[in-house]
Amino acid sequence: MNDQNNSDDFDSPWKDILEAWFQEFMIFFFPHAAEDIDWDTGYEFLDKELQQVVRDADLGRRYADKLVKLWLKNGQAAYVLVHVEIQGQTDIGFAERMFVYNYRFYDRFRKPVVSLAVLADESPDWRPDRFDYGLWGSETGIRFPVVKLLDYLKRLDMLEASENPFALATLAHLETQKTRQNPDMRFESKLRFVKSLYIRGWDRKKIILLFHFIDWVMRLPGHLEDRLWDTIHKIEEEGKMSYISSVERIGYKRGLSEGIAQGVTQGVAQGVKQAIELGLSLKFGDDTAGSLMPHIQNMQDPDWLMMIKDAIRSTDSIDEIRELIMAKPGRA
Repeated sequence: MNDQNNSDDFDSPWKDILEAWFQEFMIFFFPHAAEDIDWDTGYEFLDKELQQVVRDADLGRRYADKLVKLWLKNGQAAYVLVHVEIQGQTDIGFAERMFVYNYRFYDRFRKPVVSLAVLADESPDWRPDRFDYGLWGSETGIRFPVVKLLDYLKRLDMLEASENPFALATLAHLETQKTRQNPDMRFESKLRFVKSLYIRGWDRKKIILLFHFIDWVMRLPGHLEDRLWDTIHKIEEEGKMSYISSVERIGYKRGLSEGIAQGVTQGVAQGVKQAIELGLSLKFGDDTAGSLMPHIQNMQDPDWLMMIKDAIRSTDSIDEIRELIMAKPGRA
């Protein structure tokens, strides 16, 4: 089973669900902190500021990280920068990286910075939660809360019963680790998770986004993947609904990289277009996606399409996306 657990590409589904449900993420993994946050005021992802620090520090590989500006209920701080890391493998330099990011964010914003970590690796004893050094009475360091996904193996009933999307994401992650050498068992687990999406009463966008996560994490051999999609089509036909099948096996980064490796330019372009349409719909709404897709459908350059898709992830400005689309020579 060729899982992508050590690949930078694996961060995409984690980042997607973090962006979609940050409040649910905090409530699920860090409930005490979530109680202090003024959710009515809203929050803001500082992706450009985060990337500047990550680029300057260059301290290793992550599943996902987010920098979020938010406000507290007590009014004592104007806002707090919450730095979230989801770490997928043991890393001797992880705690140091958390320290470096924390002080760089503080140096830039001069505001309180909270660092939080979710550890998604398979080593039960690896639990880095601090970094410090000192000499001659001078001490410097950081301690940060850590959540270990492996610990949820003792709380599977809670995960199954929870309506929080991160409960399902955690289940899928743990099941992926468990079934690494057993594709048939993984197929059964993945099918069970997909079926659960339909019975929870969630809306279409939530189902598609969580399916994207499950589909990416729980990779299957080709014959089992085909069998899964046949089953999905039957489920949706019987239920007279078109959720997952409406995106028709969107490749996302996994499918795109495989398509490029095979030199299937046309197929890659179509896969990116589908990903762009879903991204526009999820982030900016169906009407916006509908207005821009006619221009995108006439594009065939995979590199330019990838640029548009990546821009959708990195900016909250639809004007920037529109300018990029309209700048392409030979557009419709």
